[in-house]
Order: sequence, then structure tokens, then C-alpha cells
Amino acid sequence: METAAITAWTFQAEVPIPQDVGQLLVRDEQPWAAFRTFRDTAIFTSKRLIVKDSQGLTGRKVEMYSLPYSAINMWSSENAGTLDLNAEIELWTRAGHIKIKLGRGVDVRRIDQLIGHAILSNGH
Repeated sequence: METAAITAWTFQAEVPIPQDVGQLLVRDEQPWAAFRTFRDTAIFTSKRLIVKDSQGLTGRKVEMYSLPYSAINMWSSENAGTLDLNAEIELWTRAGHIKIKLGRGVDVRRIDQLIGHAILSNGH
């Protein structure tokens, strides 16, 4: 069943975890992995997915999305086909449906493992 996504992000490549992520984390939250997006960074932590979206000409206006893993009801993954350039992850959450397109440099199974570990190992 196809549903319209409330938002969509594109992860272009895995990158080192940004140094400034510490100011976003709560006690006992650990950063696991980071991915470059078109305008900033997405960070998987032990408790949630954080997506920073810098806006405007200077990039000083930053919108932050925080998706707790406990809000994810279901997810699917689709690897890139012969003619498709991007793999894709879809999340069905309490907030709605979210699509994550994955660039050629991103391993869809790595994202699957991050989400699976976060949801299934943390008692959500």
C-alpha cells in the first residue's frame, strides 16, 4: 500500500560523527553513525535518529528533526536495482511515513542493521 511521505531525506555517504553532536545528546545517549545529507548530517544514536537540516544562504538557520526509535512502527528496505541509482528505506512512524533515499555510497544493509539494533535490542 503506497502512502505519501510526510518528509524525505537523502543520505549520500557515511561520514565521521560530527564533534558538535554532544550538545544534542541526553544522558546515556551515544552516537553510533553519521551520514551526509544534501544540506547537513543525519546521526543515528542509541536512542533516536537526528537529522540536522541547515537552511538559508548562510546555513545559520538549522532545523532539527529528532525521531525516537520508539516511534517507529515498521520499516522496509529496498536495494538499488540495475536501473535504479538509489536504495531506499521507508519508516512508518507515529508521526507518519518517512522516506530515506540512499546514495550509491551508502550500504542499505548497514542502515537496516542500525535501525534493527536500535529498535529490537533496546526493548522498544
